[in-house]
Amino acid sequence: MAVTAIATSRRDQDELLYKKRHSLAHVMAEAVLKLMPEAQIAIGPPVDNGFYYDFELPRPLREDDLAGIETLMRGILQSKALFVREVVTKEKAAEVFGNQKYKQELLTGLPADEEISLFSSDGFVDLCRGPHVEHMGQIDPESFKLTRIAGAYWKGDERNAQLQRVYALAFHDKAGLDTHLAFLAEAEKRDHRRLGTELDLFHLDSENPGQIYWHPNGWVLWLAIEDYVRARQRDGGYKEVKTPFVMPQSLWERSGHWAKYREAMFVTESEKRLFALKPMNCPGHVEIFKQGIKSYRDLPLRIAEFGSCTRNEASGALHGIMRVRGFVQDDAHIFCREDQIEAEVKDFCDLLSTMYADFGFAKETIVVKLSLRPEMRLGDDATWDRAETVLGKACKAAGFDYLEMPGEGAFYGPKLEFTLIDALGRGWQCGTIQLDYQLPSAERLNANYIGEDGQKHPPVMLHRVVIGSFERFIGILIEHYAGAFPVWLNPVQAVVIPVSGKFDAYAAQVTEKLRSQGFRVESDTSDQKMGARIRDAQMRKVCYMLVVGGNEESEGTVSIRSRSGEQLPVMKVQDFSDWLKRKVASKVLL
Repeated sequence: MAVTAIATSRRDQDELLYKKRHSLAHVMAEAVLKLMPEAQIAIGPPVDNGFYYDFELPRPLREDDLAGIETLMRGILQSKALFVREVVTKEKAAEVFGNQKYKQELLTGLPADEEISLFSSDGFVDLCRGPHVEHMGQIDPESFKLTRIAGAYWKGDERNAQLQRVYALAFHDKAGLDTHLAFLAEAEKRDHRRLGTELDLFHLDSENPGQIYWHPNGWVLWLAIEDYVRARQRDGGYKEVKTPFVMPQSLWERSGHWAKYREAMFVTESEKRLFALKPMNCPGHVEIFKQGIKSYRDLPLRIAEFGSCTRNEASGALHGIMRVRGFVQDDAHIFCREDQIEAEVKDFCDLLSTMYADFGFAKETIVVKLSLRPEMRLGDDATWDRAETVLGKACKAAGFDYLEMPGEGAFYGPKLEFTLIDALGRGWQCGTIQLDYQLPSAERLNANYIGEDGQKHPPVMLHRVVIGSFERFIGILIEHYAGAFPVWLNPVQAVVIPVSGKFDAYAAQVTEKLRSQGFRVESDTSDQKMGARIRDAQMRKVCYMLVVGGNEESEGTVSIRSRSGEQLPVMKVQDFSDWLKRKVASKVLL
């Protein structure tokens, strides 16, 4: 009963917050009309963490206008006016909105039998289905904040007029708002785009949107992850392959991707034939499976690829390295018999949890969803019953609980999705394993193996990734660690800093010895004072600073300081190397 009561209470709170945000959107529209009576108001829905409203205004809003609008809003809230709903005819609504052209256009587009409701408060009327709070006194005047101004096309269509959109945050009270503002400030500090520049990891070019230029430090990080994933997959029995970056229209038509993904594919022509840069690796892996005759004894066959893919994402949807046009996945496909599905899925779940733990995401911070059959699907219910049951059973056997997501499965089969919770409590969906009966079938790519009965059978195909997009995963790691990566991943694990130029030769000797043992080490023999060089290394988030002077040179030691400022015991160079090797192997932060 306690769990049900808590869940009900949370749901009621969420519904009340939705009403508050919706009501505040109306209050903002009223305030803007007070400030600029000639304003044209469009739409103003509640959204995650707040609300917005779109306006056509006689002049561009400035950031300093936001404070004035907030003040007007708080004054309106003081009236504690009721929100009154009225159902009216289309003709009456048209009369109410007079010269408000966007409201008139919305009215014109409504079906003849649509119920038209208006909400009025404090003399302001809006076209709205609701719901709202009962009266403005239910809203804390300090619980919201207008945050930014953006452009937005009417109805999201770039052929329409561009409006001014005012975004706002809103919570139950000032404490909730302050907590969220503190979260945003911390998220800003961790923004992967800013840290990517500060740590010299990568850069983006506006003339080549959605593509990443990896700098040496960023590529060191990339290779550390790739080498780790490759080793884990090799130990898991995967065979690494490489498929063409460009493949013909005919293959994409047989796989079904041409009909479904054509708009997102980069297409080129050669010798009067169409080809596409691959948006995914699956068809290529099936083509490899089809080469030669496969027996039931050859299964499962696990094929893995660091597959370079491109998708023609809209420029407005791109976001740093989190959402790009060119990306690489730790893509793998398992071809197996139906009786092997459960064991393969469990093995994948075990592999995934081990890998995530090494990247700093404990099993308890992984949220698993089992996406079940959608309304539009291929295959009979008996097949879906077996598929959903085996995924759930394997997931439980690997020690994961899961949330069922009705209707969220792919049209060809159910899937497990794994979401990582980062240091700020944000969720990032990364890993997935999808059960596919369709792509290998005779109707699609016609893959088969010879069963014990001597007959041909299509294999079951498991699509799986752990990391997903390398670019996105690195962005997640940057923000999770605020750029201070664990020692095994850090682009520079140590920097050797001589106290003066007299000890540059010893610093070079220490650096070379550590590099020869496989560590990523630099020496800083610049003209800056020693304190400035230490601060520079800390700003670059180098794991360890090795200070060397007369005593260290005579005794063959290094004085060690961590990036957190901790002074560690002086060590012989080889002892430090052995100690650092253990740190790297154990995947600890420092």
